[in-house]
Amino acid sequence: MDPQRQAGADAAEPLTHPYRPRSRSPPRCWLRSNPYQADLLRDGVRRYLQLPAEQTVLILHAKVAQKSYGNEKRFFCPPPCVYLGGPGWKLKQEQLTARDVGEAGLRVWGYMGLDTMGSSLMETQKLSFEEQPDAKGFGCAKALYISDADKRKHFRLVLKLFFSNGQEIGTFHSKLIKVISKPSQKKQSLKNTDLCISSGSKVSLFNRLRSQTVSTRYLSVEGGAFIASARQWAAFTLHLADERCTQSEFPLREGYIRYGSVVQLICTATGITLPPLIIRKVSKQYAMLDVDEPISQLHKCAFQFQGSDRMYLCLSTEKVIQFQASPCPKEANRELLNDGSCWTIIGTETVEYSFSESLACAREPVSPVPLITALQLSGGGDVAMLEVQGEYFHAHLKVWFGDVEAETMYRSPKSLMCVVPDVSAFGSDWRWLRYPITVPLLLVRDDGLIYSSSFTFTYTPEQSFLPGQQLPADVPQDSDTLLNSIHQEFTRTNFHLFMQS
Repeated sequence: MDPQRQAGADAAEPLTHPYRPRSRSPPRCWLRSNPYQADLLRDGVRRYLQLPAEQTVLILHAKVAQKSYGNEKRFFCPPPCVYLGGPGWKLKQEQLTARDVGEAGLRVWGYMGLDTMGSSLMETQKLSFEEQPDAKGFGCAKALYISDADKRKHFRLVLKLFFSNGQEIGTFHSKLIKVISKPSQKKQSLKNTDLCISSGSKVSLFNRLRSQTVSTRYLSVEGGAFIASARQWAAFTLHLADERCTQSEFPLREGYIRYGSVVQLICTATGITLPPLIIRKVSKQYAMLDVDEPISQLHKCAFQFQGSDRMYLCLSTEKVIQFQASPCPKEANRELLNDGSCWTIIGTETVEYSFSESLACAREPVSPVPLITALQLSGGGDVAMLEVQGEYFHAHLKVWFGDVEAETMYRSPKSLMCVVPDVSAFGSDWRWLRYPITVPLLLVRDDGLIYSSSFTFTYTPEQSFLPGQQLPADVPQDSDTLLNSIHQEFTRTNFHLFMQS
């Protein structure tokens, strides 16, 4: 995958916009901070860009949840997990400890529940965060379930975070989770793809020996090796592969995953991969070799190593090994597996919130934390406008291009509009610009709270004026004609929008 993906336009046809000094003001409904506030905010943003004190909240959860009936409690599997990352957490805790004399060893606590449980913390599960070897905090909600009294077809998880001194950090939501009564036993059809698993989607694999919840282990990665963990699970990108190609080539394909397909599992956190595998349907502990129907959520499946002699991905306590299945003399289309070779597959979702409050004078919670999902450039003439699309926007946000604030208009919780700053705001004269200028896109709250994003904005000069290209020989280097010529070229300057994946 290209590390930079263009948003808002086809990559083959870059967005263009006349690049001239502005002769008119933006509409009056567009807002900018007052000069004094703007200077304070700019100082904070510059310090952040020099040394980002990021705080991230990463929520991992399954795409579907099985409903509980009567008095039973079918806990969500895999259980929702939360990771706290970034150096800003430690810095913020040090600031609070210094402010609150006598309050030593501040920690972060969390409460997670369903989005209609109300405000009572008694209805949620408390999370304590333990530090991982990579310095991230990890918490897991193992006892959440949805009862049959809840008639919704979809819901979200809600996470509330606090410091141990009682100060609220914020509220964070998961993505939508689909409620199912039980795994589908019918042959899946691509006419109804709600429960199908597509190539490139993220999945989790778990193994439950003798159907006992306490024996559940999840495929994970630790120390660069695949393990079967009873405590943490990993999300894997599941890709379809071309069966005719070697492992070193391994081109990826689009489409829905079917049994009998050659696939590759890639850990989303580490990038570590397993060799090419053939995914098989499991029925009564037999691998079915002649089934090619689409795979569905919470199906039992097995993974045969491509080109091997009946060798399957298997767990043995905490180790991940290869197990050789036994042939069935009477049924050539079946192979007998052991318990450790039978996996349950389920799609997963990830949502990450990022903010930095160590340089802000924020007294309010950081939520709602905005999420940018797409950019759309529009307009012409003297003013280029950028629509920022996403979720959880509000009227107290401004769009920043690096350390330059843009006039911003709040349109809805899913849309902000801003005026693209002139490149001169970054200290570059359009007459002499030769190299692309790329700046990060940030959202900054009125009180200085910074929300980073994975998007950048690039000012790119025309190809004819990139370094190494000769100027017309009949034009003196110091003449006004040269400046006018450069200016004409920059009226065709390309504005490129990229998202770093």
